[in-house]
Amino acid sequence: MNGSTPLAARQRLCVLGSTGSIGVNTLDVVARHPDAYEVFALTAHSRVDELLAQCLRWRPRYAVMPPGPAAQLRARLAGAELDTEVLEGEAALEQVAAHPDVQVVMGAIVGAAGLRPCLAAARAGKRLLLANKEALVVGGRLFMQAVEQGGALLLPIDSEHSAIFQCLPEERSGWSGWIDHIVLTASGGPFRSRDPATLHSVTPQEACAHPNWVMGRKISVDSATMMNKALEVIEARWLFDLPPERIRVVVHPQSIVHSMVVSADNSVLAQMGTPDMRVPIAYGLSWPRRIASGAQPLDFTRLGALTFEAPDPARYPGLQLAWDALCSREGTTAVLNAANEEAVAAFLAGTIRFDQIHTVNVQALERTSVPEHAAGTLDGLLALDADARRIAGLAVKELSC
Repeated sequence: MNGSTPLAARQRLCVLGSTGSIGVNTLDVVARHPDAYEVFALTAHSRVDELLAQCLRWRPRYAVMPPGPAAQLRARLAGAELDTEVLEGEAALEQVAAHPDVQVVMGAIVGAAGLRPCLAAARAGKRLLLANKEALVVGGRLFMQAVEQGGALLLPIDSEHSAIFQCLPEERSGWSGWIDHIVLTASGGPFRSRDPATLHSVTPQEACAHPNWVMGRKISVDSATMMNKALEVIEARWLFDLPPERIRVVVHPQSIVHSMVVSADNSVLAQMGTPDMRVPIAYGLSWPRRIASGAQPLDFTRLGALTFEAPDPARYPGLQLAWDALCSREGTTAVLNAANEEAVAAFLAGTIRFDQIHTVNVQALERTSVPEHAAGTLDGLLALDADARRIAGLAVKELSC
């Protein structure tokens, strides 16, 4: 998290993953501040209708999709009086993320696919709003080195990491000296009170019904298994340069306290607010200032009780994998992320049961060999990612037989 240059007027923005929930919320915040932000580039994976509507609304210079959807979008924009140029492929994602006319990049592509363009933005010294936790889970030290070398300003958008960031002093040097530990809060997902013995019968529809947040299907399943919190523990290790043992997790069903910092004197600083992703997005866009987000204010007279509890290891066995992976050879966290993406996709496709997501993750960690220097280069990490996906795929096949 280098740099502290105040925002200039009319910042040009690239939104990587503009049709997902984070991307849509980002554009909602931007719409409230038309004099401060200009949408320069929008990218999406497959939602042609949604990206078309966004292009007509925001008139970006570039829109990026994979080749097939890009051709559809290009054809549908042909009759519109727009100057938007449709680009395609991974190289185009990196091109718009690092474009010299862009000041701010929202990294909201889900999964390891967001690593390359976020790295490109970091190396180009952008204000990088990181909602793609996998960039750090997979990239780790390599990603943080790119931020430092490029002089980028890295601002976390996950509500938990944004909360920690907001509780820390603006002067970042030496902050680890006065932090005893940090506490990431977790809602507990839709199965916090469900008997763990019944989790084998969970359906994708049930797993995607989050009680507090509106999210995409993959991250909703991760919330239900609490793998999202495991990935956030790994992300926090790199964002805040803390050893794993100084990162803790507590279940907070109301999602009002978004995370906490416990100082060396045991004072606790917490960031609170209604559960609305527009708050960390607005903070990332405007830091070190603050701007209107559109979120509802917190009404303390109607708030009720705030409760906290320890995560149940029987209900959330995947959570411990974060600390296990962080204490293993560097690159192991990339294996965990790849395996989980494959396992969640298999569950959503009806190939494996909900409780078998953890089985796939464990088997991939046990069976994937992590070369000594794999985490030192992007090619090494991508090769490790591919190997872990192959092994996770075999585990899925074994379970589905």
